[in-house]
Amino acid sequence: MQPGRKLFITGASSGIGQALAGHYAAQGALLGLAARRAEPLHQLATRWPGQISCYPLDVTDAAALRAAGEDFMGRFGVPDIVIANAGVSIGTLTEHAEDLAAIRQVMDTNFFGMAATFSPFIGGMRRAGHGRLVGIASVAGIRGLPGSEAYSASKAAVISYLESLRVELRASGIKVVTVCPGYIATPMTAGNPFPMPFLMPADSAAARFAQAIERGRSYVVVPWQMAVVAKVLRLLPNALYDRLLASAPHKPRRASHS
Repeated sequence: MQPGRKLFITGASSGIGQALAGHYAAQGALLGLAARRAEPLHQLATRWPGQISCYPLDVTDAAALRAAGEDFMGRFGVPDIVIANAGVSIGTLTEHAEDLAAIRQVMDTNFFGMAATFSPFIGGMRRAGHGRLVGIASVAGIRGLPGSEAYSASKAAVISYLESLRVELRASGIKVVTVCPGYIATPMTAGNPFPMPFLMPADSAAARFAQAIERGRSYVVVPWQMAVVAKVLRLLPNALYDRLLASAPHKPRRASHS
């Protein structure tokens, strides 16, 4: 990647987003970083002075995202890459009325927040005739996981949304990249009370994501072992899938953010 390229990344205060920010900053990129927590963003800006603009915001606030996008483009021009990474994972059970608010929060953050992230930049990318829109989805969006109704549904929505967007923008010069991580060592997975096969460090995952982004891959699962698992899951008939997952451990009913 050439120094001076421009990226806008959401969910950059920790986990995958922070690892991606560090990866690209180390290559000399100019970054617009958005997240709810300001202090981690400012720490990144201090580490790479002159390369990072900080935008403390919640991705469910479309007006704040548009203002951030316009500010970034006004200062640096249209970004080469926009990565919609912000996400929340909350164990939910629909039978509990109090979980309905959490279900809405997950959908608003993971799905609507992605659309709100891309929206300010598509017009400029169309005019420029190039750019990459990258959505961080999840293997959890391929088949529904017990106890994760909201998270699985939100990531399934993200996968379909990105596919629709990819087809819509096919002739514009804008590439849409769907990234489906497996288990990545982040604050989001730290509280999982069950084994996480093929767990990957966030820095290693960020490097793999960046390779796929540079190549303009339309769809990638990281790590490769989870790509094999994902293919098997797609092929399993419902009766067998249900039996296999019936006794699977549930994510605790509490919030954790990427």
